[in-house]
Amino acid sequence: MTTPSVGLVVNPVAGLGGRVGLKGSDGPDVQRRALALGARPEALHRAELTIRHLHRVELLTVAGPMGADAVAGRPAHVVHRPGSTCTTATTATTTAADTRAAVRALVAAGAGLLLFCGGDGTARDVLDALGPDSPLPVLGIPAGVKMHSAVFAVHPHAAAEVVSAWARGAVHLEAAEVVDRDEAALRAGRVRTRLYGRLTVPVLPARVQQRKTGSGLPAPSTIGGIAAEIAERVGPGGLLVLGPGSTTHAVATALGAPGTSLTGVDLLRLCPDGQAAVLLRDARADQLSGLSTASPFIALSPIGGQGFLLGRGNQQLTPELLRAAGRDRLLVLATEAKLAALAGRPLLLDTGEAELDHALAGHLRVITGRRSAAVYRVSA
Repeated sequence: MTTPSVGLVVNPVAGLGGRVGLKGSDGPDVQRRALALGARPEALHRAELTIRHLHRVELLTVAGPMGADAVAGRPAHVVHRPGSTCTTATTATTTAADTRAAVRALVAAGAGLLLFCGGDGTARDVLDALGPDSPLPVLGIPAGVKMHSAVFAVHPHAAAEVVSAWARGAVHLEAAEVVDRDEAALRAGRVRTRLYGRLTVPVLPARVQQRKTGSGLPAPSTIGGIAAEIAERVGPGGLLVLGPGSTTHAVATALGAPGTSLTGVDLLRLCPDGQAAVLLRDARADQLSGLSTASPFIALSPIGGQGFLLGRGNQQLTPELLRAAGRDRLLVLATEAKLAALAGRPLLLDTGEAELDHALAGHLRVITGRRSAAVYRVSA
């Protein structure tokens, strides 16, 4: 019996902008700025988490940090060497053209499934290389900042489960949407999302994420009720870290802090009159690191359609900060309609640390309005 072949390509600079609040990593200027702000590449580590759990497949890959460095001593065939200067993950200058060339080389070498590690921009490069309506199965290891496309596993470990099931013939294939946001517009506070096409994805229930879907802004009375609940929980003088999203942005406005970022992470202090003052707007992870001893509350709203609470667009919330806050100070905000749209699927965590994911998992109280809440399952 022939061993199934899996082609691996890694975008080594994927996700660089997350911890430093840049909302993406597209383009060499943004990547240089992220590194100057202290960002550390995470994509190779995310790929390693998947590869170490893969069994009974033949690995085809790309030289250096575009693949081979993530194989961690396992036998693999290097079938392509990138043309750009690419020696280590911290000095990589790979481009979209390098990713496209690598994908074509892996396909030519006989890959039966393409495993790529990156974000929505990398998914677009894969789509460009394969062309529309390609039947080749593709799966993304999530390593970017946003990852709104429906071509990613929910976690690197889940990616290994999906690939292993594909090798056994225990999955079905379906077309999944590749979408991406305009990063320049995003940094200016405007959200522009575009559908670029579809890729064929192996599907294993609860292991592959849904596409992000938009949701209408809740009624002012609902937002006002959620804001009142938060003010009561946090209390005068309390610190509130506010995650991205239209719901949290509207809640901040209701608390008297309209200048918060729609797509970033902000730090607020609750005043005695119940209003909030913005202490940090679009905060980086290092700016929030000093809060570990301040017992802040962290308010998050799940991504519509996907259900992600952590690990998608809010990487500024580091494991250290989340552990300091703990489950009791994690405030989950969502309307009943947003929860209903998940159709029973759990809220999801991908903090980068498995132990923390499991510690935060279980059932959490979700604030849905004034004196209104739902208990909802959170999965690691």
